Amino acid sequence: MNHSISLTVNGARRDFVLDDPRVTLLDLLRERLHFTGTKKGCDRGQCGACTILVDGKRINSCLALAISHDGADILTIEGVARGDQLHPVQAAFIAHDGFQCGFCTPGQVMSAIGMIQEAQAGNDPERIRECMSGNLCRCGAYAGIVDAVLEAQGQMDETNQRRSA
Repeated sequence: MNHSISLTVNGARRDFVLDDPRVTLLDLLRERLHFTGTKKGCDRGQCGACTILVDGKRINSCLALAISHDGADILTIEGVARGDQLHPVQAAFIAHDGFQCGFCTPGQVMSAIGMIQEAQAGNDPERIRECMSGNLCRCGAYAGIVDAVLEAQGQMDETNQRRSA
C-alpha cells in the first residue's frame, strides 16, 4: 500500500509517495532528494550525524519515520546558507576550526542552530557541551565547536536585537 506525504524541505514543498511506511526521514532526504549533507552515521540515533530541524526542533533523522512527519517543515544543512552567505554558525565553525574530517559537521551545525533557536545554549560552555552531547566528533574538535556556538549565538542575538529595535 502506498502512502502520500508532503514536506516542506529547505523552504520548498515536496510531495512523496512512499511504498514502505518504514522509510526514515534520513533515507528520504539522502536517497530521494539527494541531500547527502545529512550523514548516515550509526543509523541508531547515537551519533547525531543525521541531525536536522523539524518544525524548528532538533531530531535524529535516522530514527524519524517520514510518514510521521507529514506536513512538517524540515531544514537540512543544504538549506542553512543563503546563497554564498554562510549562516553565522557555519561561519563560526570555520573561524574556530570546529571540524576536522567534517563528517560530523553537518549534524553539529544543525544541532547548534537548533539549540540556539530553542534558547538552550546560554553563554555557559558547560551548558553548550551538555546540549550538544548527542553529537559525537571522532576527531575531538569539541573546543572549537563550543567556541563556534558561543560566537554564533552572540551574533544571532545581536541580529535579533537590531530587528526588534
